Amino acid sequence: MRRTAVLVAVIVTALLLQTAVFPELTLLGVKPELLYLVTVIFAVLQGPAEGAVVGFVSGLAQDFMLNMPKGITALTLTMLGYTVGLARQYITSPSPLLPAVLVALGTAGGVAFHEAVAFLLGEDEGPFSYAAKVILLVYGAVLTPIFFPVLRRAAAATHAGRVVRF
Repeated sequence: MRRTAVLVAVIVTALLLQTAVFPELTLLGVKPELLYLVTVIFAVLQGPAEGAVVGFVSGLAQDFMLNMPKGITALTLTMLGYTVGLARQYITSPSPLLPAVLVALGTAGGVAFHEAVAFLLGEDEGPFSYAAKVILLVYGAVLTPIFFPVLRRAAAATHAGRVVRF
């Protein structure tokens, strides 16, 4: 129950920030993708299963909130969370820049995948200009040092405490 409440609070907060606050803070026409950031951070901290769950729920929430074609963002974020979660076992660097680099690479790959799937399904007509902008200017990596401590604490809160049995 506690895990579900924490995940719902994090996803709803990120979605509200992404839709209400950050559309006004664009750089070169690009807004930050906070749900990508949340998915990558949870995948890094918790592993592939948790990353996939957070990605699916946040992607589906974004699809319904923004009245987008249902499932494209959910598929993208599920795959992103699972992939980053799998990759974390091979990363041994204790660098504090690692989360920002993973968010940058994950967001760039995720947005490119999302644009490609939307194009193949006929939902997006254009060249991949938005994906190119996000790849060139990875806004989420800049925001990672701000959000990472909060998300790390939220991820730690999803774990059940030690149970003492007599």
